[in-house]
Amino acid sequence: MDSHLASAGSRGELGRLLQALLTSRGQANAVFDILAVLQSEDPEDIQEGVRTCSRLFGTLLEREELFVGSLPREDTVLAGSQGATQKYKVWMRHRYHSCCNRLEELLTHPSFQVKELALKTLMTFVQLEGAKPLEKPQWESHYLFPRTLFRFCEYLEYDDIRYHTMQAATSTVTQATSQQSEVSPTFWNNAFMLLSAVNLPLQEHDLTKFYVKHTQTSDKWKVIHLKEHRKAFQEMWLGFLKHKLPLSLYKKVLVAMHDSILPHLAQPTLMIDFLTSACDVGGAISLLALNGLFILIHKHNLEYPDFYQKLYGLLDPSIFHVKYRARFFHLADLFLSSSHLPAYLVAAFAKRLARLALTAPPEALLMVLPFICNLLRRHPACRVMVHRPEGIELDADPYDPIEKDPARSHALESCLWELQTLQQHYHPEVSRAAGVISQVLSVPEVSIAPLLELTAYEIFEQDLKKKAPESVPLEFIPAKGLLGRQDHICTQFFTLT
Repeated sequence: MDSHLASAGSRGELGRLLQALLTSRGQANAVFDILAVLQSEDPEDIQEGVRTCSRLFGTLLEREELFVGSLPREDTVLAGSQGATQKYKVWMRHRYHSCCNRLEELLTHPSFQVKELALKTLMTFVQLEGAKPLEKPQWESHYLFPRTLFRFCEYLEYDDIRYHTMQAATSTVTQATSQQSEVSPTFWNNAFMLLSAVNLPLQEHDLTKFYVKHTQTSDKWKVIHLKEHRKAFQEMWLGFLKHKLPLSLYKKVLVAMHDSILPHLAQPTLMIDFLTSACDVGGAISLLALNGLFILIHKHNLEYPDFYQKLYGLLDPSIFHVKYRARFFHLADLFLSSSHLPAYLVAAFAKRLARLALTAPPEALLMVLPFICNLLRRHPACRVMVHRPEGIELDADPYDPIEKDPARSHALESCLWELQTLQQHYHPEVSRAAGVISQVLSVPEVSIAPLLELTAYEIFEQDLKKKAPESVPLEFIPAKGLLGRQDHICTQFFTLT
């Protein structure tokens, strides 16, 4: 290392360079002397350089003196006609990238102190960039997070780091919520980002990768036992979910609940409070919460008698038009798959869906009609709704569509006249699907999986590809005169003068 670099590595010299940079843009080239210290072979010099870079670029981020947006090429901007301020921001943003790249390289430095400080500095930049994003959002509700800087997840593959991270996350959430009356959405999103990055192994023998090496281990150490990891994981998530979260986070948590959270909890049934409260939110959140409850009921013997009443309550005309329609009917098919469900319950779902089908679009009908037929295949006791010999007058239908409890809806005493009505539907594929109900239902069910995401555009494209028959028989009586045939009503009441 030359004498200039050695002098620049001293604390006083770095402080002078930092002061010059932050005071005058004319001293911008001094950033190269600071970045050069990061290449030093002396760990202490490197640490001083990292601290100086943290203060420098932290200040520039807070002042919003770095270019925001898709970063253009440096030589193109400097040779262009942009103003001096714009050129400075682009140029300094490139220096910031050089600094981040070097900090990432220092994460593998032999010195632990250098690695730790580089990691802390990168995480500081993550926080600052999250508050003052350097990329413009793609849409209004798009939440920006500097994922290119986020390197901490790489350390979570180590079992000891993951264990202590869970404990630290739990205490951080507790401190933040106790010190502030209202926590910002940014904190909750950052916390969820960290929590969702924690993935536990499924077997005890998979706990073998430790960041801190020991020649001997003690069986009393909690960090080497999977059950202790599960307890820490459970405490972390329960401590997070007991607070009022932004609505967007509910969906993210519930999507991950059944395969990324519940399987790793020491006591999965402790999620009952969160899931039942989420059920009352409505819409997609209620549906996703029911999926978590369904797992607790079937795999962990949870008693929740209101489950099917909650599902029944989600059936309204909007269900055919929401963007989560495919997920809803996929899960509803799963929830109603058991042949041990009481006939009155299945009949209520079949009747409610049939009634809603009267105003549903064709793409939804081509999926819901086989769905109803599958319910009747699984539960022969419900077929009386199709083959009721005496029939039912429409104005005397015993089914109560307003009743929230499927057990009191009297659906089993009714019939599926709605499907007979749909046999006269204008779309031939819909009328054909509704006509299946008048035939003997085959034993194997019809898979609705290919129909879940069917769209009106796809139906239209299918119709265009169909070949019309060469000859079509038509009835045609040629018109005589402007007003039609002699016996036509227009001819009887109107004349041309």
